[in-house]
Amino acid sequence: MYARAVLDPAAVAAIEDLELAARLVVEGLHAGRHRSPFHGFSSEFSQHRQYRPGDDLKHLDWKMLARTDRLYTRQFRETTTMSVMLVVDTSPSMAFPPQGVSKFRYATVVAAALAYLIVNDGDAVGLMTMQDGALRFLPAKGGRVHLRALLTTLEALDPTAAWNAERVLTRAAELLKRRGVLLALSDFYDAEDDTRRALRRAARRGHDVGMLQVVSRAEIEFPYADDAEFEDLETGETTLVAGRGMAAAYRSAMGDFLSRCRAEAHRDGLSYALFPTDAPPSRMLRHYLLKR
Repeated sequence: MYARAVLDPAAVAAIEDLELAARLVVEGLHAGRHRSPFHGFSSEFSQHRQYRPGDDLKHLDWKMLARTDRLYTRQFRETTTMSVMLVVDTSPSMAFPPQGVSKFRYATVVAAALAYLIVNDGDAVGLMTMQDGALRFLPAKGGRVHLRALLTTLEALDPTAAWNAERVLTRAAELLKRRGVLLALSDFYDAEDDTRRALRRAARRGHDVGMLQVVSRAEIEFPYADDAEFEDLETGETTLVAGRGMAAAYRSAMGDFLSRCRAEAHRDGLSYALFPTDAPPSRMLRHYLLKR
């Protein structure tokens, strides 16, 4: 069943109906998965009770000790749902490559599959992105009606406008009302330091933050031997490049960039996964979610 359900990314991306594409990805993803990767993170404060020997010391309320000179333990109530906020990069660089499966199409299919999975598991999912210079936001909710609204919003996005990663990520973290999960789908090319700072702030708010880095195989391997003209999708500027002469330096720089993204994510306590656009989305999502 799993082998049949794992579709080539080009086949998935070619499906115009985003909900159908998401269902097919989730069908491949479900093999071997027995529980939601998002349940069990969320808890809300319930009450204090006096400390008893053997209680977990991490739940001691030190402020109460300072006020009353007595030891109290904080008790928490597990919530039944988890709120997950998806952040999808709509910067022009996500439109690469212009032929085949673009990073943006791949990211929207993965985001749609995640939304489908989250709602099916009884959790809540929201969306934060940017379009035409303005934030686009759907609060985290559950249910089929909300899922369809989220997928419709995803389908209407276009990676051609201004993108402010720090603003989008900061606002997404603020609008997660309680401790939840924030998953950013991006190539993470834009304002690297600002983006990293926003992700760290989101983690400090108590959210479980994940970086899902979407890149094309051409960006990783630079398969250009001849001279070629390249256009900067962010600025529109063109540059003539001697492919063979710069291939080694480019691959080294790209490798350093990807390694830095992964290492800094782990250093900051974030989950990280690389999603090459030539890899089946269900397989990459399954690997990422199993790690959770």
